[in-house]
Amino acid sequence: MTATTAGPRPTRRTRRAPLDPRLLREVTAARRHVARTVALGLVQALCVIVTALVIGRLGAQLLVERQLPQDAPALLLALLAALALRAGAVLLEQRTAHRAATDAIGELRGRVVSHAATLGPRGSAGRGADLTTLATTGVENLRPYLVGYVPQLMLSVTVTPLCLLAIGILDPLSALIALVTLPLVPLFMILVGTMTVGRSEQLLTDMRSLWTQLLDLVDGLPTLRALGREKGPEKVVAQLGDRHRASAMGSLKFAFLSSMVLELLATLCVALVAVSIGMRLVYGEMDLAPALAVLVLAPEVYQPLRNVGSQYHASTDGLAAVTASFEVLDEQPAADGTLPAPDLRTATVALRGVAVASRDGLAPHDADLTLHPGRVLALTGPSGSGKTTAVHVLLGLLDPDRGRAEVIDVHGAVTDVRDLQRRSLWDQVALLPQRPVLPPGTIRSVLASARPGAGDADLARVASATGLDLVVAERGWEADLGRAGAGISLGERQRLALARALLSPAPLVVLDEPTAHLDGATERVVLDLIRTLREQGRTVLVIAHRSRLAEVADDIARVEASA
Repeated sequence: MTATTAGPRPTRRTRRAPLDPRLLREVTAARRHVARTVALGLVQALCVIVTALVIGRLGAQLLVERQLPQDAPALLLALLAALALRAGAVLLEQRTAHRAATDAIGELRGRVVSHAATLGPRGSAGRGADLTTLATTGVENLRPYLVGYVPQLMLSVTVTPLCLLAIGILDPLSALIALVTLPLVPLFMILVGTMTVGRSEQLLTDMRSLWTQLLDLVDGLPTLRALGREKGPEKVVAQLGDRHRASAMGSLKFAFLSSMVLELLATLCVALVAVSIGMRLVYGEMDLAPALAVLVLAPEVYQPLRNVGSQYHASTDGLAAVTASFEVLDEQPAADGTLPAPDLRTATVALRGVAVASRDGLAPHDADLTLHPGRVLALTGPSGSGKTTAVHVLLGLLDPDRGRAEVIDVHGAVTDVRDLQRRSLWDQVALLPQRPVLPPGTIRSVLASARPGAGDADLARVASATGLDLVVAERGWEADLGRAGAGISLGERQRLALARALLSPAPLVVLDEPTAHLDGATERVVLDLIRTLREQGRTVLVIAHRSRLAEVADDIARVEASA
């Protein structure tokens, strides 16, 4: 069962803080990372100040008093200790940053995917390939943001003010020059930022659009090959690739430009401080020791802000990913019902005048169907008429724009599906979508998970009934499958999914075009399977594009779309 894929969402240009408070408030790994980075920044600031003071003192003793550094072992030890401690703090920050980024990405990705699942197949914040892009490459943009940008941002609020304070104590005039020139760095950052506004959002949008269209193309390749049209779409793929490459190269150009501008600006600002100190040293208005200490400290004042500017694009990419993720998380799912679902072995499920808005109108439009217990209902209609959407409404996965889905128990009591506890309904349903969703594991474990406690005889029986026994004979019961059944062909996955549906004790079985990836010989196996399910007294709803599926059904319902 597939959901309609959303197109790229329009870019919203909003003013965002450099450090998104939602990320700190709701992602534990990011919050710990920031706190640890602040502590390590304070350590680095103290080490920088100690290093500058010691170098200034050693330099003055060497140039003025002609005393060699080894004649002051205490100062040398203090210098080595400060340098070693700073190096350790930097190393610890870098090591923990990557680990924290991995944890934060995993936590945010898990929340996005889990929440999107509760939103159903038509969640407006993200779905289908769009959601896949966000949950994979999209949230990965947080890595350079947390590893590169956030540490430099924290250093700019720890190292910069402490070093500026130390310069003010040693030489107020140099501190005044630094204080006046320091705002030029964020000013130029803002000027560069206005040139790149919306660039990251546009890059993410292009990437999500590329993924969406590529996945749609891959899904349709079997149909294109059957029609002999597989040679045409490569032009579309090339155009998408060119558009994405142009967008990415544009971002890189701005990144290199901003880095060069900020590097030049920081150099000029430090040069102003150095010129002032040099002139006063020439005229004997300043001692050498504090002058050398200030010269060591001056670059440290500008360096964190300069690094923040050079990491600006990482910040925009990361914040764009955070914004897109929280758009999904902020969307509220439909409220769960309070009533337990009746026993579907004896209950009737129906749609009454159901209509759902689509991009081209209503699909389905005023759909009516009744699924009686123990019978097979074939749902037919042209492509795009909303057959799968109608099933989503029937199972409570989607709220219709008009009409309702209802369950009628054996006593005739009618209950709206939206009033039912979804889990109590879904536990009685075995769903087989067009592209089977299978857990990882061996063939035996994947099949047995459909009914815990099933014996080897049960597994062999359903394998024989669905043609899975041929796969087992070739690969063995203990053949490992990857995610979504990776390792076997799509047709073999379909047989395994059919065997799971047959083994499952669920009284309602929903089959979405179960013969889509099977040849004509195997199609007869599916038809026999449907008959077997009916003989077992189970209710079957099959979405049918082929006439042979409709022929085996007891009832037929047709859905139409309207513009």
